[in-house]
Amino acid sequence: MKAAESVKNYPSSLRMYTNYAVREIKKVCKEIGPRPSGTESELKAQEHFKAEMETCADDVQLEEFTMHKYAFMSWVVIDGVSMLLALLFSFLNMPVVSLVLSIIALVCVFAEFLMYWEFLDPLFPKATSSNVIGRRKPTGEIKRRIIFAGHVDSSYEWTYTHLGGKAMLFTVGIYAVVGMFFVFGVSVISVIKGGAVNAEIVGFVKVLQYVQLAFIPAFIAVLFFTNFKLPVEGANDNLTGCATAVAVLKYLEDNDVRFENTEVVAVSTGSEEAGLRGARAFTKRHIKELQEIETVYFGMDTLRDYEDMAIYSRDMTGTVKTDPRVCALIKKGAELAGLDLPYASVYLGASDAAAVTKLGVPAATLAAMNPGPPKYYHTRDDKADILVPKTIEKGLDICLQTLFVFDEEGLKESY
Repeated sequence: MKAAESVKNYPSSLRMYTNYAVREIKKVCKEIGPRPSGTESELKAQEHFKAEMETCADDVQLEEFTMHKYAFMSWVVIDGVSMLLALLFSFLNMPVVSLVLSIIALVCVFAEFLMYWEFLDPLFPKATSSNVIGRRKPTGEIKRRIIFAGHVDSSYEWTYTHLGGKAMLFTVGIYAVVGMFFVFGVSVISVIKGGAVNAEIVGFVKVLQYVQLAFIPAFIAVLFFTNFKLPVEGANDNLTGCATAVAVLKYLEDNDVRFENTEVVAVSTGSEEAGLRGARAFTKRHIKELQEIETVYFGMDTLRDYEDMAIYSRDMTGTVKTDPRVCALIKKGAELAGLDLPYASVYLGASDAAAVTKLGVPAATLAAMNPGPPKYYHTRDDKADILVPKTIEKGLDICLQTLFVFDEEGLKESY
């Protein structure tokens, strides 16, 4: 059976549960507001979605986990300070110290931004975050499972996206990265040529030291990259994913749809904006059951920009390849929903599906966000009044179509 055949008036049902999702998003934004990772407001939002899942799931659990507040995005500040100090020690003719500081900055970029390791966590105090899991069991033995997931937390504002959008964000970012490598290179040359007595070599190094000064504005600018005093509402990024996941369960409950052997799960993760900590904690805690039977993790993130809807086959700045079978499954669901969705890559940053994939569970992400990124991304503009119900409705449609295909055919290489 196809999703469109599960009720008499499928288009009308889609609109009904889309309206439900939109109402829930607006309610959370109005009554709770911004939800930084590991805060009381994040917990309140999780308790809200837990209560909603309890109306349509057989079992609902709120699972707490420990994370380190501010650790993830603080790498940017650490890099700015390290590079300013590297410049200072370069002019003090202490190139070894300058080199060490440059290496620290580059390691932070690699470990936190590219790999999403919990590299800086020990430097920051612990906090408590949580995941909410709602399960709708089949009538018989569980032989397969599909998880629909979104993250409930919202980010702190990115200063330059707010002030100048994509152009300013990338100008500051590229300027700083070029500066980091330039200072690193000058440090290496200074160490190698440190014992030189040739006046020309000494003069060349001195010129490079002065050229470094051109990057001081970049290193100062990155100190203010994240405004930790201003968490954003995150209506689109990513209450759209959470509300749509719950809407799937609501649809099944209200229409008395229960599969014979497929368990349907909705997960609202915490601390995605703190480095995918919630998805990692959920997967680690449940890894045995997730690998015992055929399981699919269907992540959703920012269902807003209709024309940019895509299936993310690569994640974590392109370094992680999500499961091609899950991508093909979602693509089939999208085709049944009337769309021929392209595959895309998260070319800067990552989604929860990357953390799940790295731990060995088949996963992929459906997203609908201008990859620019758009001006509302991680800014105060991400409010409920810019929601696009049309996009949420199509996302819900794709979820349901994918669910019914998975129930009938399981996970295959192609469909």
